[in-house]
Amino acid sequence: MDNPSVFPMGSPNDAYAQYFEGHSWLAPLAADGQVSVANVTFEPGCTNHWHIHHGVCQILIAVGGRGYYQIEGQDSVELKPGDVAYIPPETKHWHGAAPSEAFAHIAVMPKADGASNEWLEPVDEAVYRELA
Repeated sequence: MDNPSVFPMGSPNDAYAQYFEGHSWLAPLAADGQVSVANVTFEPGCTNHWHIHHGVCQILIAVGGRGYYQIEGQDSVELKPGDVAYIPPETKHWHGAAPSEAFAHIAVMPKADGASNEWLEPVDEAVYRELA
C-alpha cells in the first residue's frame, strides 16, 4: 500500500492488531513523560474497534487520505487532511479509513497516571459500509 501522508507509515501495528478490522501501521513520532504522538495509517476499509480512553483525551489530526471517527450516540464525521477531532476522556468512539480509501492520522494523547484504554466491540460492518 502507498503511504497516504508525508509522515512515516512505521511498522505493522501488530501489538494492537486484535483491536482493528484490517491492517494498520504505527509510527511513533514523539513520546516523553507528558505526551505520546504517533502516526497511524489505515488501509482502505480498516477501522479500530470502539474504545474508551480512561483518564485522558485524544486528539486526531488527519494527515492523509480520507477517514472517519464517531463518538457513540453521534453521527460519524469524515476526516480529510487538516481536520482535527477532539475525543474527550471517558468517551466511547472509533476511527479509521473510509471503506475505499487509505487514511492516516496523528494521534496525540497526554500521559497520565492511571490512564488506560478499554477496547470494545468492532464497528457494525453494515453501518460502516454505508459511509461514502
